[in-house]
Amino acid sequence: MKFFISGPPGVGKTTVFLRVIELLRSDGLKIGGFICPEVRRSGRRVGFKIIDLMRGDEGWLAELCESGGPRVGKYCVNTEAAAAIGVNAIKKALENADLIAIDEIGPMELSVPQLKSAIYEVLGSNKVLLAVIHWKLKDSLLKSLSLKNQWELFTVSVSNRDWIHKTLYSKIRTSLY
Repeated sequence: MKFFISGPPGVGKTTVFLRVIELLRSDGLKIGGFICPEVRRSGRRVGFKIIDLMRGDEGWLAELCESGGPRVGKYCVNTEAAAAIGVNAIKKALENADLIAIDEIGPMELSVPQLKSAIYEVLGSNKVLLAVIHWKLKDSLLKSLSLKNQWELFTVSVSNRDWIHKTLYSKIRTSLY
């Protein structure tokens, strides 16, 4: 089963995602995959990290453009770090995790061919997945999934962001057993 979180920017998707992960870890489950938190300096967003959820390895996914790499908005993607950390995190999760968690599947992550391939490997696998999908990609990504893959979309809003993590947690626990 695949569980997706989406919603408009700034609504709390990552917070919901992290709350679900915390609840599942407290149950002793092994969570693998990666997160891509934003990095701010002096209140200004300067980029995004990519962090392996199992090992803690991290690097820059994207920074304000000063060097090469695919450009997404005003950010340049660090394809080497994204591939090394993201792909490795997914491979380890496919081998060893109870649940694969990805925050997020978005334009930056999909601009790195190796990482895109690894993400699509997870989407086609039998592993349970919790992933945040960039709101602009949600429709096209979900339409591309084959019907054999069961999935459910949770749209985070201001009215549900304080409790929707409990619903997601319950559904994920049920699908794991």
